[in-house]
Amino acid sequence: MATDYVLVALCAIFAWRLWRVGIGGAQASVCSWSAGFVCFGLASLAGGTFHGFSMLLSQAVRQELWTLMVYAIGLASFFLLVGTLNSCIVPSVRRFVMPIPYIQLLVYVIWMATHDDFRFAIYDYAFTNLSIAALQIHAGMTRKATSAFWLGGGVLASFLAAAVQVNGIALHDHFNHNDLYHVIQMGGMYLFYRGALLLKDR
Repeated sequence: MATDYVLVALCAIFAWRLWRVGIGGAQASVCSWSAGFVCFGLASLAGGTFHGFSMLLSQAVRQELWTLMVYAIGLASFFLLVGTLNSCIVPSVRRFVMPIPYIQLLVYVIWMATHDDFRFAIYDYAFTNLSIAALQIHAGMTRKATSAFWLGGGVLASFLAAAVQVNGIALHDHFNHNDLYHVIQMGGMYLFYRGALLLKDR
């Protein structure tokens, strides 16, 4: 619960700062990343409440919190991919590829309606991260985009965190795989934040 709530605070700070930069510079890509951080914060809030107060909550409330968490993660993936596409793809091509995050979100929502295992949220997020990495590598190589270094680091940190989560790697009985996942993801969020600050619409 504690690591979840710390992640909530970080996401709120990063989202607010990105929103101010995005609005001030009229950058839709930065604003989209800000929305993604809001969704990550919401997912962490739901997850922390689920883990911290599960003994006090009814099964129905726990299920609602779990559902909110997995859908918020899917929505975060959507906003991150939309923002990256806005910054990496020229408008004449973007209109053909922009349906991808919408289709991804639709498939995820339909799938999670009958499958609420957290690993599916990680799979969806992994696809988004791979897409971000590919787009940013291309931007870094062709346009020397300075965001590529930071966002690439965020992707690597996210994959490391996901590996910890999926494989149940824990440091201690009172610091389990969920806690370690959150701590690693905090580092990833910072890297994502630094990279998102540098995005420019095309």
